This record gives sequence, structure tokens and C-alpha cells, in this order.
Amino acid sequence: MRNGLANVLARGVVALASSASKLQSLQLRLLAGEVKDGVEHLEPYGFTSCPQSGAEALAGFIGGDRSHGVVIMVSDRRFRVQGLKPGEVAIYTDEGDRVHFKRDRVIDIETVTLNVKASEAVNFDTPVITTTGRIESAGDQIAGGVSQMKHLHDGVEVGDKQSGPPVGGGA
Repeated sequence: MRNGLANVLARGVVALASSASKLQSLQLRLLAGEVKDGVEHLEPYGFTSCPQSGAEALAGFIGGDRSHGVVIMVSDRRFRVQGLKPGEVAIYTDEGDRVHFKRDRVIDIETVTLNVKASEAVNFDTPVITTTGRIESAGDQIAGGVSQMKHLHDGVEVGDKQSGPPVGGGA
């Protein structure tokens, strides 16, 4: 029985990962040169990742039976965000992208490009939006119900005509 209990949990290193199927499978190098292929990787609902070769794994084997195991957790100390304060949470990649849920209800997002795709709208309910760069738009911008592309400047004369819509704007 003692030998069976010793085989229940095993630390290992990820050799290969396949995320093509509904349940990700890993090839692991366990202690004493043991290699396990096609070990199912159980992931928490709503979260998924594809670990790189060299990540560390904890595998479980029900009743110590090494014929069918599951990976309970994968960690990669090479890329882990360090220095979090108690209660903080971070999601990160090996390229340095991160979403950091900080104290005082602040969320920092670090990346090269952030794409947001919404089929209906993106809404901001905040008193101030600031930027350190320019804002570009391919479409019209409405401020206070006034089109920035199609509005006329009544009472402003340019030469002998009333000003029209901004250059490149509509009618």
C-alpha cells in the first residue's frame, strides 16, 4: 500500500503540449526518467493556456495507478509575475503581456496592442478619459449630439462663404 500512495502525485516537466482537442494533453517527463504521453490537463473553468516546454507540472494518478493520470496544475517560474501584494492577481505570458489586478481596485494592462471587439458597443462610464498619444477614428465622432464630420459652423465666414463640414467630412 505504501508504494501505491507514493505514486499518487508526481512532479514533472512539460515536454510537449497539444491544445487542439477539447481537453489539452501533455507529454511529461516525471522523476526517474519516466515519460508519460497524452496526460490530460485539467484546467479551471474559464481559463486556458498552452504551457511551453520546460514548464513544471503536478500530475495525479488515482490510486497510484500510473497508467492514466491527469495534470492538476502547470506553473512556469521563468515568466511568473513577481512582487505581488497580498490579494493581488495577475494573468501573464512569456512575452511580458499582463493583466494585473492591483490593490485599491486598480487594473493595469501591459501589452503592445490591445484589441477590443464588441458586436454592439463599448461603453465607458467614467468622469475622465486621458491619453498620452493621439486618438484616431475611421468613423464619425459625436460630441454632445453633434457630428464631428458633418456639422456646419453657422455664423463663421471663410472668405465670402459660410464654413461647411470639416475637410473630408460628409454633407
